[in-house]
Amino acid sequence: MSADKSLLKVSGLNQFYGGSHILWDVDLNVPEGGCVCLMGRNGMGKTTMLKCIMGLLPASSGEVDFAGRALLREPAEARAGLGIGYVPQGREIFPLLSVEENLLLAVSCRADRSPAILKRVYEIFPVLKQMGRRRGGDLSGGQQQQLAIGRALVMEPRLLILDEPTEGIQPNIVREIGDIIINLNREQGLTVLLVEQKLPFARRVATDFRIIEKGRIVAADRIENLTDDLTRRHLTV
Repeated sequence: MSADKSLLKVSGLNQFYGGSHILWDVDLNVPEGGCVCLMGRNGMGKTTMLKCIMGLLPASSGEVDFAGRALLREPAEARAGLGIGYVPQGREIFPLLSVEENLLLAVSCRADRSPAILKRVYEIFPVLKQMGRRRGGDLSGGQQQQLAIGRALVMEPRLLILDEPTEGIQPNIVREIGDIIINLNREQGLTVLLVEQKLPFARRVATDFRIIEKGRIVAADRIENLTDDLTRRHLTV
């Protein structure tokens, strides 16, 4: 596991759905400047953990620390303003609003409410500028994913959280999204935490991995140390 300073640190996190214990004393660290891939089979607690970090699900016990601040005491709506960008599974853009309107909604959440940030978003995702007047729901899956990431970047986060960014996306756009994540992480210093099922994608973009099984972290290391044995035991279906 990386010894770098952690930007996000989860300690002893427990979460229940009704009577089901979903997360069991989870410890997770995301080193500043790293790109950590949270991996595991379906139903193991990956999305639940992200939602607890974002305040969309209540944690039963434990601590979530972001940049030295205790997150669990903060309301969900405050967390983006603290420097966390979140792209949920399924993207959740506003389908009836135009691309530009989706982005301007995010701009309205900035302290300065300045649309100047859109220039940077359009530099990263030129297709969003080209399709600015098109409704979000009319975009392809890959274009919607770019819009969802662009919307998160409007807030200029220190940490970007992505839940299955390649799900339902054509291969050429998967590669493009991988290129963008690598650029944001390695060239621009943005810390990234992503959930991803596609092993080749994870090996390409991530610096570190964490494997969750039945609500517990069972392996954590640099991505180059993700062995065939670990993959076979914890990831293959």
